[in-house]
Amino acid sequence: MKVYEAGAQKGIDSLRLVDRAEPKAGPGQALVRIKANSINYRDVMVLHGWYGPPKAETLIPMSDAAGEVVAVGDGVTRVKAGDRVAISFFSRWVDGPWGPQYFGSDLGGGADGTLAEMGVFPADALVKLPSTWSFEEGACLPCAGVTAWNVIVEAGQAKAGDTVLLIGTGGVSIFGVQIAKAIGAKAVIISSSDDKLSLAKKIGADVGINYKTNADWPKAVLEATGGKGANVVVETAGPGNLEKSFAAAAFNGRIGLIGGFEQAKAPINTMGLVGKNLTLRGVTVGSRTMQEHLLDAMVNSNQKPVIDKVIDFKDAAAAYTHMKGQTHLGKIVIKH
Repeated sequence: MKVYEAGAQKGIDSLRLVDRAEPKAGPGQALVRIKANSINYRDVMVLHGWYGPPKAETLIPMSDAAGEVVAVGDGVTRVKAGDRVAISFFSRWVDGPWGPQYFGSDLGGGADGTLAEMGVFPADALVKLPSTWSFEEGACLPCAGVTAWNVIVEAGQAKAGDTVLLIGTGGVSIFGVQIAKAIGAKAVIISSSDDKLSLAKKIGADVGINYKTNADWPKAVLEATGGKGANVVVETAGPGNLEKSFAAAAFNGRIGLIGGFEQAKAPINTMGLVGKNLTLRGVTVGSRTMQEHLLDAMVNSNQKPVIDKVIDFKDAAAAYTHMKGQTHLGKIVIKH
């Protein structure tokens, strides 16, 4: 079977396609024929050596995938051959709070990922897809979608009538718009591109603010919410953006920090955090159960992931290049 490896991790050119023997499902495992992948910026970071310590050159990259179960090992009853499934980001995190026992089970980073024709995964890591969803759509859920769900619903405890603020128009933020719509919340999204804001509104964003042409965008958020601010902030930019997120948040609001791209250039002034009684929490993707809840919410609200572009498996490097260019809106998918 064909498998991609991370190689020397000196850039996208390090990605290499090799032949390997077809794996076998052991006890508690399922053999999955991968039909589609979706890429996250984390995958670009891995190939450039920017994601923690260097990985083995033989690491199979990429976390997000969907496919068809080919065979199951001893003791497996929750899936069977022929089931259409998406694979969870953390292969060992099924439910409950995050803990150190799940370190090393992040696909495409701590463990072999999914950019291959076939793979063996714990059966407990698989989420069944509805017949109305394609493999390409199912592959979009695991990282960006579950992260947005965790920030907004699990950690953020957002409810109908609340306002959710999305920073940027990457995969997490676009899922955030859809999740807000699914639970009856208002979605406010910021971007440097009017074209992207227009597309975000088409999928359900209530308010779009261009932070490049409106430097005081927190004030614009307050104005758009009648002076109240956002109940939940999905902070994808990083620590360097936190003071602005404090200013845009509502009193007693919740901020989920998932990005680290914009580092703080000076000590962060936490008076806004204290003065508004805000909760700041780091979020690390989520569990298989969260992925199931996200899927249910999207199905029940008649929504599907937004796909920017579909690229053939043989041209997987082009997906990395497109992701690195940051011109997309929604998910970039690799089709097998």
